[in-house]
Amino acid sequence: HYRIKTTLADPLMLRQVPAFVESAYKAYQSQLPDPVNDSEKFETYLFGQRAEWEAFTQTFTGSDAQVYLQIRRGAYSLNSTCVAYNIGRKQTFSILGHEGWHQFVQRHFRYRLPSWLDEGVATLFETCQFDQGVFEFRPQDNLLRLGTLKQAIQQGHIIPLRDLITMNPGQAMAGYGSNESAIMTFYAQNYALVRFLREYNYGQRLNQYHTLLLGGLRGNWQVEAGLAQAAANREVPLTAAWNRQISTQLFQTYITGDAAQFEAQYRQFCNEIVYNIRINK
Repeated sequence: HYRIKTTLADPLMLRQVPAFVESAYKAYQSQLPDPVNDSEKFETYLFGQRAEWEAFTQTFTGSDAQVYLQIRRGAYSLNSTCVAYNIGRKQTFSILGHEGWHQFVQRHFRYRLPSWLDEGVATLFETCQFDQGVFEFRPQDNLLRLGTLKQAIQQGHIIPLRDLITMNPGQAMAGYGSNESAIMTFYAQNYALVRFLREYNYGQRLNQYHTLLLGGLRGNWQVEAGLAQAAANREVPLTAAWNRQISTQLFQTYITGDAAQFEAQYRQFCNEIVYNIRINK
């Protein structure tokens, strides 16, 4: 399902990258109740050096290059193309898994997803285990997100759900209150929120999760017409106002009308999944 263009010279990574992206593709499909059909290959650029990545990004992203060049360690996905550079085997596979989800959504989903959902699902593919030529994704082993979540709980920096679902990464990066690590907390809480929808009480809310994703895939969310049009038009940049409005409507329509009870259950779930996590000081 992928055409990989690379300047990597690491023999082990060169052997494993094709197996990784194909395993990731199957994992992305597993998020949907109905798999999508795809005959066109995805393009992924994987550079051996950051300087090569920067030179390509200058050309590929045009007038937006300076925005993408601010990415210090990672990758990006644009127009169904993933562009990454080597930051070590484990970390590179982590970002390929994360950005690969965005790449998948850009190709197949009629609607663009709100930040909390898009970023939350992407974190499910950051941690994996290799066995007999296949990569198994294990979000329950994502120590980066779990450690950040536990630290936020301990320090009282948990972002209230009403704010979490209406924020985008840019708003989180600008700082939430006085918490300078808010961007990490933003990703960790969305990771926990998606896991909550999938796992809570033996999958009690899994149907809600599937319905929400399926509506984005098919383009039939029950939201205001203007919000739906913006979700479908990839030529127009998404705004913070759109993200706030559509997230609120989607949550009320597809997830819950009782925000207080939902948040109490979510926070309990967060405490449970970090119970055995130790923070090194």
